[in-house]
Amino acid sequence: MLSGNEIRTKFLKFFESKGHQVVRSSSLVPHDDPTLLFTNAGMVQFKDVFLGFDKRPYVRAATSQKCVRAGGKHNDLDTVGRTARHHTFFEMLGNFSFGDYFKRDAIIFAWEFLTEVLMLPKDKLWATVYLDDDEAFNLWLELTEIPKERIVRLGEKDNFWAMGDTGPCGPCSELLIDRGEGFRCDAPECAIGKCDCDRWLEIWNLVFMQFERDSQGNLTPLPKPSIDTGMGLERIASVVQKVNSNYDTDLFSPLIKAVERISGKKYQKGPEGFPFRVVADHARACTFLISDGVLPSNEGRGYVLRRILRRAIRFGKSLGIDGPFMDQMVPVVVELMKDAYPELLEQQDQVMKVIQVEEGRFQETLNEGTKVANEIVERILAAKGDTISGKEAFLLYDTYGFPLDLTEDIAEEHGLKIDKQGFEKAMEEQRKRAREAREETVAFDFAAGFSGVLDAIPPTEFLGYQDLAADSAVLAIVQGDGAVDRLKENTEGWVLFAETPFYGESGGQVGDRGTFAVDGCQGVVLDTKKLPDGHPVHLCKVTQGVLNRGARVKLEVESVRRQAIARNHSATHLLHRALKEVLGNHVNQAGSLVEPERLRFDFTHFEAPTEEELKRIERRVNEMILANLPVVAFETGFDEAKQLGAIALFGEKYGDRVRVVKMGEYSAELCGGTHVVSTGVIGSFKILSEGGVGAGLRRIEAVTGTAALDYYNRQEELLQQIAGFLKTPHHQLLSKIQSLTQELKEKDKELEKLNQKMALYQIDELLQSAQKVDEVTVLAAQVQVSDMEGLRTMTDLLRQKLGSGVVVLGAASEGKVNFVAAVTKDLLNKKLHAGLLVKEVAKVALGGGGGRPDMAQAGGKDPSKLPEALAKAYEVVRNQLRH
Repeated sequence: MLSGNEIRTKFLKFFESKGHQVVRSSSLVPHDDPTLLFTNAGMVQFKDVFLGFDKRPYVRAATSQKCVRAGGKHNDLDTVGRTARHHTFFEMLGNFSFGDYFKRDAIIFAWEFLTEVLMLPKDKLWATVYLDDDEAFNLWLELTEIPKERIVRLGEKDNFWAMGDTGPCGPCSELLIDRGEGFRCDAPECAIGKCDCDRWLEIWNLVFMQFERDSQGNLTPLPKPSIDTGMGLERIASVVQKVNSNYDTDLFSPLIKAVERISGKKYQKGPEGFPFRVVADHARACTFLISDGVLPSNEGRGYVLRRILRRAIRFGKSLGIDGPFMDQMVPVVVELMKDAYPELLEQQDQVMKVIQVEEGRFQETLNEGTKVANEIVERILAAKGDTISGKEAFLLYDTYGFPLDLTEDIAEEHGLKIDKQGFEKAMEEQRKRAREAREETVAFDFAAGFSGVLDAIPPTEFLGYQDLAADSAVLAIVQGDGAVDRLKENTEGWVLFAETPFYGESGGQVGDRGTFAVDGCQGVVLDTKKLPDGHPVHLCKVTQGVLNRGARVKLEVESVRRQAIARNHSATHLLHRALKEVLGNHVNQAGSLVEPERLRFDFTHFEAPTEEELKRIERRVNEMILANLPVVAFETGFDEAKQLGAIALFGEKYGDRVRVVKMGEYSAELCGGTHVVSTGVIGSFKILSEGGVGAGLRRIEAVTGTAALDYYNRQEELLQQIAGFLKTPHHQLLSKIQSLTQELKEKDKELEKLNQKMALYQIDELLQSAQKVDEVTVLAAQVQVSDMEGLRTMTDLLRQKLGSGVVVLGAASEGKVNFVAAVTKDLLNKKLHAGLLVKEVAKVALGGGGGRPDMAQAGGKDPSKLPEALAKAYEVVRNQLRH
């Protein structure tokens, strides 16, 4: 019986023997594709190839692609563990043809692999085809042993694939296996296309990409039809290993056993085993996502990761696991998958640390959420209500990670119900917001314009590593969404040259600027980008004459700007290494921006570096600058580069040949950017700021070279101005400021004593202004205090003095309004609620707020409305008492 790892290996070797290039799985974070949260299919990394934006040195490819379907259009999160075949993380085996072979060979390869390599029973295999795809129907009859009664025609919903509303599309054909009567469902007609049960198990989808669909829905045959196939490894493993569920395969059984060990409970394959399956699945997803650079956060990919991890933790609790445990699952995942994905072993410690921190945070969130849930319950009971609203249940779910069933348990304990319909409505509204946030955008507006001309254009030769000037030919010009033959004076367009010294923006490094000139024509290069296939394209503005396609031009990069960029880029490499030395090897680059004026470097770390650590990091970088290390770049194979210790960065897309940038023996990274010839050219390095930009994510901003010198000069000038203002020599400034600070503290204490005396006088006067509203004493007044804390203190004093009553105070300060409302405990059962009261009062002053029933605060934007707002308080109290 073949293991899951053996099936993967056999698949890749089979297609390699058929002339396919075996391509490494791309990252789970799609490269330069804002339309996707995660890589969710094998074709994602080839999307630009199918669209004609990218060219590869091969026309056949095979992959085992890491995929996640959780969040966005493809979201299997809620079905994971409930069915035998849904997962958040899975591997998709696929073979691809880019204008090479088509339906005939795709069908031959699929049939041969399933029946001769995996030895699946031929008499159990079925095929589906698109309704009117007679070609595919006849090929299945001709090339395989599937009889026509086992070839099923299905409609567009099941058997027609499209990349989007417009673009490449085509019919598809699926291979299924009949698992027998024991797996049939209870549907009246259990048959392919009639039900979705486990008897008819879909194994392999073959997409025949043969049309281009326009905005009117018209289909035009593609000049070079292509093939895109996908087969889930976990699913085919369940068939080969003759088990009922993906979770019973050797890809999951060690994880299930780990959950048994941690929980002390025995796994059962029915519904009782649901929590085991969830934890096992989610452990894989978390391990792979974090190893690909995703960190828990409150938005985007990080939010999905957080939901997956917290869902696993909750189901762990349902198994009686009280303490942190998900980090213990990571080594099990790594041991299972490290041969296919060696990066997991490299990232194991980092993944475990991220999970440990997030589990701790979740426990804090649960504790805080429990307080909020109790406050909601108290308020509803005080109002004699019987239902937790859908919005409140969703707040607990979305903000505090409470699943609906946990909120239901809390409600049941207090005899309350939950508005489930309202909860679902709030959930759908969130899904809608997420969909709108991910509406399709195009990385570069000019990419579509170039797609029609790239077929005839060879790769542009980049000369910019050695030269900043070159003679070149204009190969193509794009204006708007199409190619043109010329650029007229005072117009802009994207230009593609045969050779270029201009670096196109990528890897965090901004694009070059400069000039171009030809007889009778000259202009400026405003920016340089890269098309998805790597072609550099130049945003050119003609300042004199006309630039014609085919012209020979003189190109020149703005050298001072390029050198400043190179200094900052080389400094990021030294910084990356220094961070690992000082903070630990778990630190990894998570993003960067390299501009001429500054550099920005994002890195993974779980706490703010201390001042001492930042000094050590800065000093270490400057030591390497002073060492004047030689900077050399060379090309090698990806695996060879990794063996040399070169660092590969998260989310970057690397080919089989990579460029390594080495700085002495100190630093080695895979990098296509431009750099200094030796580290001494950087001059100096100064950190300007360091801060957090997300959970487990930090950011450093720094300057080098002349920008660092400018920074030091500004600091010295500022110091001189301060010394002049204080009439104190430089070396005595600190003691002078300390002395002045002490004097201010003493003055503040005196002022505070005076304010307290004034407050007592105010309190006596205010008590005289209290009014009765339906037998309840209400005091609403404007007072003179400087901040919210003072306002709360005064409100509390007045509440104590009243003994029984309602207090609403307002104060204007610095163009804003602050409000505080308080209700004595004996009146809470009369439906009086300070949070709702202060909210209504603040509305009058164009503000808002709220809080607890006994005391709450709010803010407003219009001080002129303060008297009107306070007068409103009496009306609100009257309404609360009567309704």
